[in-house]
Amino acid sequence: MKVLLLFTGGTISMVRDAKSGALHPADMATFQSFVPELFVGDVEVDMLPFDPLLDSSDINPENWSKMAHMVYDNYDKYDGFVILHGTDTMSYSASALSFMLHNLSKPVVFTGSQLPVGVLRSDAKENLLTAIEIAATKDEDGNAMVPEVTIFMDDALYRGNRTTKRNAEHFSAFNSYNYPALARAGVRITYQKQFIQHPNTTAQLRLRDKTDCNVAVLKLFPGITEPVVKAILTTPGLRGVVLETYGAGNAPSCDWLYQHLRDAVERGIIVVNKTQCNTGSVAMGQYAVSLPLLKAGVISGYDITTEALLTKMMYLFGENPSNNELVRELLQTPLCGELTKD
Repeated sequence: MKVLLLFTGGTISMVRDAKSGALHPADMATFQSFVPELFVGDVEVDMLPFDPLLDSSDINPENWSKMAHMVYDNYDKYDGFVILHGTDTMSYSASALSFMLHNLSKPVVFTGSQLPVGVLRSDAKENLLTAIEIAATKDEDGNAMVPEVTIFMDDALYRGNRTTKRNAEHFSAFNSYNYPALARAGVRITYQKQFIQHPNTTAQLRLRDKTDCNVAVLKLFPGITEPVVKAILTTPGLRGVVLETYGAGNAPSCDWLYQHLRDAVERGIIVVNKTQCNTGSVAMGQYAVSLPLLKAGVISGYDITTEALLTKMMYLFGENPSNNELVRELLQTPLCGELTKD
């Protein structure tokens, strides 16, 4: 079994300088010295780093494309892939790659750590070694056990485009609020096979990495003013808006709000309703205060995460630069398990 380990950067790849005490990216030799187990087991591991390594706060769509290309260009050589990534934007990157890598039939597992690999109590080693095992594991038919883009942290494997970073202090940094874990790691790794998505194995992997970043998030809050809403909705070049609403997709009963939303939709901007709640789904029309959103032309994001919705928008606009009707349709359609409509 062969697994390619891609380094993008992040806390997991940091070590502490013996003299200054400052954290800095480790070179490959130093990293290997902290995790010698990587190279003595049944799985052959090769490493391929970004140059330079990046803090996850600096990750952008160009870097998503680079990651996707690294998987695509090496796809036939390896049984699975593990991507080391900072936790702050990992959910965005995992979501983006889930859309970019069509017909994926091999595991792409993102992992990271809350403490650097060189720290005594670091969670880096356990996360990395378990991610490698998941990436290499096959089922009884010889196919990849989890042929999806996923995130593994602490003891849980989640579908990447269902995750949100929930904690900056604990080792269990992520959660998947609207979809069950695909696996749990304890003494054994227990796979929840009924929740794992499998592709058409006869279809070849396709790479689609065009993106359009002309999207925005408009988060409603009590007391939001008309100039704030207008400023966002009239941003030059804007193509899509994630409208973060209350509860099941509700918004204030302000005529000016609906007028600005209606005007934006009429100008060709796609506005998607996304609840601010971590758990649950948008149900426009369930309450009277959400009916004007429907009349304004706002569409439902159902139970998708903000991270997945933003990256899906960027991806769809990039791949369909002049077909808004198709983008509207696909934003409400599950492409790779990122939302549930029923």
